[in-house]
Amino acid sequence: MLRIYKRIRRTLTHSLLAVAATSPMVLAQGLGNSPYSSLGIGEMYSPGNATNMGMGGVGVSNASGFYLNLQNPALLAQRRRFTVFEVGLIGKSAGLSQNISNTEQSQSNVAGNLGYLALAFPASSRWNISLSLKPYTFVNYNTQENTAVPGTQYLASYNYTGRGGLNKATFANGYRITNNFYLGAEASFLFGNVTNSADSRAVTSTTDLLVTHLNRVNYSDVVFKLGGAWRPKLSDKWTLNLGATYEPKARIKAQQTDIYQQTSLSGLAITAPDTIRLNSNSKATLPQQMHFGISLEKANQSLLVGVDVGLQKWSEYRTADNKAGGLFDAMTFASGIEYTPKPTSNRYRDLITYRAGFQYNQMPYKIGGQAINDVNGSIGLSLPLGYNLVNHITLALVAGQRGVLTANQIRERYVQIALGFSLNDWWFIKRAVD
Repeated sequence: MLRIYKRIRRTLTHSLLAVAATSPMVLAQGLGNSPYSSLGIGEMYSPGNATNMGMGGVGVSNASGFYLNLQNPALLAQRRRFTVFEVGLIGKSAGLSQNISNTEQSQSNVAGNLGYLALAFPASSRWNISLSLKPYTFVNYNTQENTAVPGTQYLASYNYTGRGGLNKATFANGYRITNNFYLGAEASFLFGNVTNSADSRAVTSTTDLLVTHLNRVNYSDVVFKLGGAWRPKLSDKWTLNLGATYEPKARIKAQQTDIYQQTSLSGLAITAPDTIRLNSNSKATLPQQMHFGISLEKANQSLLVGVDVGLQKWSEYRTADNKAGGLFDAMTFASGIEYTPKPTSNRYRDLITYRAGFQYNQMPYKIGGQAINDVNGSIGLSLPLGYNLVNHITLALVAGQRGVLTANQIRERYVQIALGFSLNDWWFIKRAVD
């Protein structure tokens, strides 16, 4: 029994990535079944809103008076008059494939979630404040491994599942130092939990016993981000935008619970749960992250072209047990373009904004010594609505591939759809009565 426990602990630490040979369609929490979400604190959501997603995720240096920037707090100060409220929804359809014993196994899943809720308003002519709530990571996987038991004719069956994720409630401030220089800071409260479970059995009959290990970690703590932006004018028609953000390494509070139990294949308890630890206090380490952006913007925001680069030191990540998480440093490159035919026109079709982008991500995962890359392209548009056409509905479509069918990698081909609503109004205006 002790050998089985040790095997479970080892396989939980080095999470196995295998596509579950279950039903071909799965509807689940987060953004669907993702074997890679078994690593670290889960799979990250896009840091931007629907506007950014439509142009490759670009948003560190560029902002608009009609949309809220969630990526660089300094750019909040670029907003002047309007209070904006934004809601975003995200959906994803993905197909997972992996070569197992020279046979390609596949699975498809569809899922959706709330992408973000955000509110920003001016505190003064130079200072803007925002409040936002969005999912930060999600964990959703169900994998299986069958291996031969040495010296016998039997198989050992291992099943691994994970559910949960972290959410992020943010208070951000942006301040305009001069006409073209901005600084910002945000404090975010991370909260949520992740539950991982593993069961094992030697397949000898239909009355086999399952040995199950359940690990649940509750996270809650405050993390910080700093941002800066500089927008020098190159001419009467063109402005250069430069932006950067920094998230320092953080130790966040965690409470762990570990339970072992023997059950029948039908789930009937054979022994009472053995609680190894209950709400044990510990801390996990999140890595530092740096993002840099540059964009060129035409007068009246009729045309914008931008590039972002991000570096994430995931090798610094430590689990709640203060163990290395088997992750590697990651890198993101994004480019995008935004075009509005005639922003000062009175014709509706001239006010529609079109976007396109490209993104390359070197993920913090390696399988068989090979890095996992994520490459995607995106398109999007915003339709003006309401009085004075200052409100917008934004649609973004992202299609890409992660991983390849070699070296035991899992190939994921996916399509993401983001739908965003931006509602602008003047708040805190003292009305004059004649």
